[in-house]
Amino acid sequence: MLLMVALGVFTTVNAADKKPATAPSELPAEIPAEIKVMLDRLDEIKAMDKSDLDRFEKRALRKEVRSMKTQIRTSGNGIYITTGALVVIVLLILIL
Repeated sequence: MLLMVALGVFTTVNAADKKPATAPSELPAEIPAEIKVMLDRLDEIKAMDKSDLDRFEKRALRKEVRSMKTQIRTSGNGIYITTGALVVIVLLILIL
């Protein structure tokens, strides 16, 4: 138990040293063109009326959305927390 708390404190301190990029001056000044095109297409798909589409067209749209989202994630924009880190954070909150 003592080892978990000790390791948790060091990782928390190291994580607190880094500032998140939330200020507008720290965010990328310009979104790459291919990412902008994908985001626009995602907005188009979200705004579509999908009630009159058959299941094959809906499936194709879902595949397209999934592939675009994975490409956007791999482009390096955004902060993602892994499941293990989330579990450690929740445990630390419960312990403290």
